[in-house]
Amino acid sequence: MKIELKEITVKKLTDGFADNAEQGVVAYGGRLDIRPPYQREFIYKDKQRDAVIDSVRKDFPLNVMYWAVREDGNYEVIDGQQRTLSICQYVNGDFSIEGLAFHNLKDNQQKQILDYKLMVYFCSGTD
Repeated sequence: MKIELKEITVKKLTDGFADNAEQGVVAYGGRLDIRPPYQREFIYKDKQRDAVIDSVRKDFPLNVMYWAVREDGNYEVIDGQQRTLSICQYVNGDFSIEGLAFHNLKDNQQKQILDYKLMVYFCSGTD
């Protein structure tokens, strides 16, 4: 198995984010399957979800995420589904924290979030 560490900005991650319920949840230009069939449907509680965004806003590091590289060149989340969903939903305007939605933030605050770098291991091949 080949494992490669890459930095992915929130801007790149959230590009093309779409939650199509039963048909799937995608991001990263539509190339990342956030909820592959083997992933549980567990959703963070508000407090946990808000903590992810708070960490990003403070430039604190989040745990490394793992994506599988599919044969077709697309990706699926192995680990980091809830963090990914929290970030994408916040930037998409699906929720606010203490009355502040992403679109209500100042330009420099939005830029700071969009420029935040996530550490992602890209895993390809078989073990």
